[in-house]
Amino acid sequence: MDGKDRRKDWVARAPRTAGLERIEAYFGGRGYEMHRHDTYAIGRTLSGVQSFHYRRGLRHSLPGGTLVLHPDEAHDGQAGTDAGFRYRMLYVEPALVQRMLGGQPLPFVPGGLSDDPRLRAAAEPLLRTMSQPLDPLEEADALYDLAQALATVAGQRGGRRAFDYGAAERARQRIHDGLAGRLTLADLEAASGRDRWSLSRDFRALYGVSPYRYATLRRLDVCRRLMLAGQGLAEAALAAGFTDQSHMSRHFSAAYGMPPGRWLAMLRAGA
Repeated sequence: MDGKDRRKDWVARAPRTAGLERIEAYFGGRGYEMHRHDTYAIGRTLSGVQSFHYRRGLRHSLPGGTLVLHPDEAHDGQAGTDAGFRYRMLYVEPALVQRMLGGQPLPFVPGGLSDDPRLRAAAEPLLRTMSQPLDPLEEADALYDLAQALATVAGQRGGRRAFDYGAAERARQRIHDGLAGRLTLADLEAASGRDRWSLSRDFRALYGVSPYRYATLRRLDVCRRLMLAGQGLAEAALAAGFTDQSHMSRHFSAAYGMPPGRWLAMLRAGA
């Protein structure tokens, strides 16, 4: 990737595995508008200054530190200098983190930046390279270490569970099973065996977003797969359960900070 033309913005994706997406990208100026997604975004700046608004402040990421953006927290991204910035990022589903933490509230790292060497070391195997797929056992070990490092750096201590993880997980699986149709809180209530308001509280604490946001973002996952396979935007939107292309595009921009057409163009530039 070192030979890429730095005059153009580009994004390169690593081979994807279940629950984990990894990218490397370069932006010469403004990269993303304000947006929020339901994954952790954990990464590092490789060169330049990566500036972003996060939790009512403007942050600046330099090479050497670790970015940790919590699920469902609004942020953008732009170059802090005329040289642009290059970075690697991994997007980890909260459900993966929960499998290692067993029902604790998601760890939160204030400010979106950390200089803690434990977190940098834990993220290193997942950010070392983008061009090759990870060995499955190496990935599993690295994800476990990353979840533990997040909890440690966030100052989270183990204790008695305050949330019904089993009920929330049953609701999450019901969402995956029902993406093609219309989902209601009554459906999730029936699937989980828990009243809807307790379920909504637990779901947000354990997976970082509301059940509705989670379902919308899973539909966007379907759209991205279909678009990458060559399907048109309108057809992908309908196949994923959106009412039309405009409906999907609004949600896409809110989740990823750019419209779907630009996302596709940047992936082609990074290929």
